Amino acid sequence: MRFGLLAVLGLVAIGPSAMAQTAEPPAPPAQNWSFDGIFGTFDRASAQRGFQVYQSVCASCHSMKQLYYRNLTGIGLSEDQIKSIAASVQVPGALGDDGQPTERPGLPSDHFKSPFANDLAARAANGGALPPDQSVLELAREDGANYIYALMNGYKEPPAGIKMGAGMYYNEYFPGHQIAMPQPLHDDQVEYADGTKATIAQEAHDVVTFLTFAANPELEARHAMGVRIVLFLVFMTGLTYAVKRKVWADVH
Repeated sequence: MRFGLLAVLGLVAIGPSAMAQTAEPPAPPAQNWSFDGIFGTFDRASAQRGFQVYQSVCASCHSMKQLYYRNLTGIGLSEDQIKSIAASVQVPGALGDDGQPTERPGLPSDHFKSPFANDLAARAANGGALPPDQSVLELAREDGANYIYALMNGYKEPPAGIKMGAGMYYNEYFPGHQIAMPQPLHDDQVEYADGTKATIAQEAHDVVTFLTFAANPELEARHAMGVRIVLFLVFMTGLTYAVKRKVWADVH
C-alpha cells in the first residue's frame, strides 16, 4: 500500500507535461489508397505528382539509393521524360586523363543522385541527424503509408507545458512527439504540372503514393499474380469436384 501511494505521488510529481512527452503517439488514421487490396494499383497521376514533391522538397536531404531513373517508367513517365530528368543532374564519371574524378550528365541506368557525398556529410549538414534513405521507407515503418501521411500532417504547436528540446519540432504522430526534421510540406509549396491544388494533405498523399511505389515497384504484378492463382485454385476446385462426381457416380 505504501509503495502504491509513493507511485501515485511520483506520477503527480512528474506532472502532466513530462507524461505527455513520453506518451505513445496515436495510431495514424487509415487513408484511402489506390494500391490497397488485392486489386490495388498505383494512381499514376498521384505518383507523378509525388515524384514532383520528392524532387522539389525531399531530394535536398533524403537519398533514394535503391531507385534507378529508369524505374520511373513504372509511374507512367516516358523514356524521353526520364532521359531529361536523369540528364538534369551531374553524376560521377570516369577518371580523367590526369587521374582526377570527372562528372557527366545522368543516364536512365543511373541510381538517383544522393544529396550528400556520404553519411558524414549528411550529418554535418543536418545538425548531426542522418536523414533516412527513402527507397524503402514505406516498408521500414509500421503501417507505412498511413504513418508517413500522418507524420507529414502531424506538425503542430506544442501543447501548453511541453518543453521542446533545442532544434526540435512537435509532431503529434512521431514517437516522443519531438522530431528534428522541420515541417517539410506547406500549402502551395509545389506547382503541380496538372493543375492540382497543392495543399499539405494533397502533397502528403501524393508523395506517399510515390514512396510506396519506390518501395514496392512490383506491387501490381504481385497483385495480378495473386488474382490468377486464386482463379486457378477456384477452377481446380471445380474440376476436382466434377471428376469426383463422375468417378463415384455409380457407387451407392
